[in-house]
Amino acid sequence: MSNASAGSTPLSLIPVPGGPKLWLLRHGETEWSLSGQYTGLTDLALTGVGEDQARSARAALSDTAFDLVLTSPLRRARRTAELAGFPDAEVEPNAVEWDYGDYEGINSAVVRAENPGYLIWDSGVPNGEAIAQVSARADAIVDRVRAPLPDGSRAANVLLVAHGHFLRILTARWLGLEAGQGRHFVLGTAKVCTLGWDKLTPAVEQWGL
Repeated sequence: MSNASAGSTPLSLIPVPGGPKLWLLRHGETEWSLSGQYTGLTDLALTGVGEDQARSARAALSDTAFDLVLTSPLRRARRTAELAGFPDAEVEPNAVEWDYGDYEGINSAVVRAENPGYLIWDSGVPNGEAIAQVSARADAIVDRVRAPLPDGSRAANVLLVAHGHFLRILTARWLGLEAGQGRHFVLGTAKVCTLGWDKLTPAVEQWGL
């Protein structure tokens, strides 16, 4: 079978039957992500390594034409978007990280040492955001991505730059799973994922590039 002609439409630009693809980019390394501290709404900068990671993510995204690029308002995400090649990304307030309440800045190993059975997915965080609230924010973004654009057209590709726990919950919700099933989607700093479709079924197309 011969290859497609050089003038054919790239596959990444052909809308799939189910709707748009949502590309995810987690922000680069921060001091707290490196140390394992819960980092919710604390507005940390990227480390030097984190900035390099963000630049490296550009290679996985540069061949795709995005109809919409969104970023969390927190500067670690906005800086990642900028270094990955999207300085004009639109701030999406719903894309902030989980508010960890009393666990903000606490090393997760310390929490588990005090309570060996602790899992944030089941136990939540004291005086912070309930997982159902995080899920509702994720649902709002999923609805936005799947809705028509202001001109009535539909996006083929949307990029969202945000945070580890939030993107894992959003992935679960994209698939129609309960938010707590985000526990199964481990996501490293500055990794790229694509949520799309298997015909009409929401699916993970690639994970953690």
